[in-house]
Amino acid sequence: MDEVLIGLVMVVGLVGVIVPLLPGTALVLAAGLAWALLVVQEGATRWVVVAVMAVLFVVGAVAKYALPGKRLSGQLPRSTLLLGAAGAVVGFVLLPPLGLLLGGVAGVYVAEARRAGTSAEARRSTVRVLQAIGLGILVELVAGVLMVGTWLAGLLAT
Repeated sequence: MDEVLIGLVMVVGLVGVIVPLLPGTALVLAAGLAWALLVVQEGATRWVVVAVMAVLFVVGAVAKYALPGKRLSGQLPRSTLLLGAAGAVVGFVLLPPLGLLLGGVAGVYVAEARRAGTSAEARRSTVRVLQAIGLGILVELVAGVLMVGTWLAGLLAT
């Protein structure tokens, strides 16, 4: 029964990768650590599982920010990205959790429309940012699924 509860927490963590209000892979890692500390009583396998999950967590977290940043590097001015981030924060405060995405998109669009002067260029820039964000979400989701898979393998091994 404990394993089912841990698994459900991990599923909530995976959903949290997509829904910004919930914690994502950090929740998956915390559930894995809880499993090792509270459920499994003996053996080194549990710590190997947690270590592999932690490595996947770190790799996923770094890649989540590094890959989109590299993809956008040199394509958009820093001011556009900063206005997008500010819009995301304002959107999150006004309309959580969807406001994070909507505010960020609106911020990028407004900055690019002001900079480029055309709505077509602003739309293209906004789509590039959305694709980069989507890449980051996909990377974190893959890391989370690999973390859950590692836990399932550890569950079978213990």
